[in-house]
Amino acid sequence: MEKTLKPMSGYLTLVICLALFVAAVYFFVSGVDQSIVYVAIAMLCFLLSCFFLKGLMIIQPNHSRVLNFFGKYVGSVKENGLFFINPLYSSQKISLRSENLQGQTLKVNDKMGNPIEIAVVIVWKVGDTYKAAFDVERYSDFVKMQSEAAVRHLAMSFPYDNLEDDHAPITLREGGDKINSILEQELTDRLSKAGIVIQEARISHLAYASEIAGAMLQRQQATAIVAARTKIVEGAVGMVDLALKKLSEDNIVELDDERKAAMVSNLMVVLCGEKAATPILNAGTLYN
Repeated sequence: MEKTLKPMSGYLTLVICLALFVAAVYFFVSGVDQSIVYVAIAMLCFLLSCFFLKGLMIIQPNHSRVLNFFGKYVGSVKENGLFFINPLYSSQKISLRSENLQGQTLKVNDKMGNPIEIAVVIVWKVGDTYKAAFDVERYSDFVKMQSEAAVRHLAMSFPYDNLEDDHAPITLREGGDKINSILEQELTDRLSKAGIVIQEARISHLAYASEIAGAMLQRQQATAIVAARTKIVEGAVGMVDLALKKLSEDNIVELDDERKAAMVSNLMVVLCGEKAATPILNAGTLYN
């Protein structure tokens, strides 16, 4: 369990170290001509200066130190500045800054078995220094490996799109913030044991694998064409129905069933055709 320490300021200790060092120089210079005792005092002052100097540590903003005393966890220092700790403590530097992880592009199968390419961008930082230092071997490598595992699990849990699964509530391509939220939760669950806090996780690359990309593109185009044609037919039918009703209500012309069928056929060709219709003048009648 993480414990936060607030060690004493190191400025007084720094002054003492400088004073001991000056005293060591003074006694050493004096002892060369006078007595061996001065030399011994000089050596003692120098050793004390080095000993106290070892207890000084500088912590930069958004950094921390994890302290140990002969294998026992003492606590973590998260404040920045100059501090003095027990010189016998060993310390480990851990950055508390936010870091970006640009994951490599992975080739995996989605829920429907289609090979896809996916990559994510993750913003993370260390939240618990004790877990980051002692619960995993190297927390940065742990983040990379578990992030890749989370991305693979996400890709296999949802289809790429709803072309094959019409009833899929969420797809990778259209999931948007929902997919990102699921990815963040997956990463949080996996990385919490290392004391890692996930600040943001988003899909940065998503595409079909190259071996099926062409076929899937043709399928998407065909689906789009069918949807567009369906919309055009629905509009054309409505326009034909409106035209027939308008002709009948205004008594412009009386049409029997055969003439209505011919008119409907001509209007549907004009409205649904890809090219502009070419008018033809009919000098006769429908029956001659």
